[in-house]
Amino acid sequence: MIKSLRLVDFKSFADETLRMGPFTVVVGANASGKSNIRDAFRILHGIGRGYGLAEILGGRYGPGGELQWNPIRGAPGEIARLGSSSFALHVKMDLSGQARVRPPMVEYGIKIAVDQGASREFRVVSEKLTLRNKSIYTSHPPAPDPVAKQDDETHLLLRMAKTGAQRKYGYRVVVRPDQPALTQIREHKKVVRLHKEYAQQVIDTLANMRFLDLLPDRMRRPAFPGQSTLGDRGENLPTVLKEICEDRSRRSALVSWIRELTPMDVEDLKFVSDPTTGLIQLVFRETDDSHISAYSASDGTLRFLAVLAALLAKNPVGLHVFEEIDNGIHPSRLRLLLDLIESQTRKGRTQVVTTTHSPGLLSMVGDETFDSTGVVVRRPDATDSVIASVANLPDAKNLRASQGLGRLLESNWLEDAVIFTLPDESTDGS
Repeated sequence: MIKSLRLVDFKSFADETLRMGPFTVVVGANASGKSNIRDAFRILHGIGRGYGLAEILGGRYGPGGELQWNPIRGAPGEIARLGSSSFALHVKMDLSGQARVRPPMVEYGIKIAVDQGASREFRVVSEKLTLRNKSIYTSHPPAPDPVAKQDDETHLLLRMAKTGAQRKYGYRVVVRPDQPALTQIREHKKVVRLHKEYAQQVIDTLANMRFLDLLPDRMRRPAFPGQSTLGDRGENLPTVLKEICEDRSRRSALVSWIRELTPMDVEDLKFVSDPTTGLIQLVFRETDDSHISAYSASDGTLRFLAVLAALLAKNPVGLHVFEEIDNGIHPSRLRLLLDLIESQTRKGRTQVVTTTHSPGLLSMVGDETFDSTGVVVRRPDATDSVIASVANLPDAKNLRASQGLGRLLESNWLEDAVIFTLPDESTDGS
């Protein structure tokens, strides 16, 4: 599980950290910087997929010119914070559930700079991987180690952890700066097997993310038989649900959630094959044996079904990142949505991060989710964004109990409390 994400000179963030739990909720006004957090997760995901920096930041294209990876939002000069030529991301993970990694607490950090010359290309200028504060590799060891001087424009120099009777600083590894070292050391002959295993576990965690931006029109469409992956826009929903329903207990849970969500008296789900095209269509069967196709289902019902499909999958994704997950869900059904997410993330097999503008949803979050709820605020008269833990705001727990978190959001109290607690940057300490 990812425990925290630190952003340094990244877009609107100077140096801020998002504390995360099984279900992490992020609130804030429009243009406060919430979507920048999603972009940071996408960069980490691109690293996990083994892409180079140009592909991660600018888009990846297949041999036929097809777009395989969307670029990060913004022009190249807008990825680093205004006035900075580099940015850094640091992520802390608890990998105790992964048997091959014995020390569970892992930290991975990477700093990326843009060339100030004619090329304007991005390159890794520092990178590290640590387990329980013990370095596995780093590009900036303590002086007087000569590897600390990164004066090679064509390579990044790493020091791997000492093994056996190796010399004082461990052994040196040379990697390319146009791709994160994390995904290069796996193929490096000098790197010992144990260190490769540690790196692979981090890669697997970063690769195991999804960024769903659900569109009801895509979810209504029939799906090609055998498609078992839910598309980013909700494509293949019928066949993904069909696979879930092959397990009797998961089918029962799915139908139970649908009954709770909608006024329809759903008895079961059917998956009808079109006799002409062979495509699979989703159909709801009610207790009176009437049949309703997905074309007649509401947008909110389909969005909820897609969230169900994502969280009830046989092998759920490690981290789902949603923007406004409550979009299209009736306020009276928000409790069901929260119950679903909190109950599934509590099992420890998946995490969810979402933004929201809904006071109703915020009012209903459980205590564990409250502890991992953050608010993003732009500094007054500045372009920088701040991330604050709601639970750590002055008297927030008491006000939550007496007034409700939703009312605090509606009244702008959360943003005001963050601004009130910010240090006065106009003073020089004298």
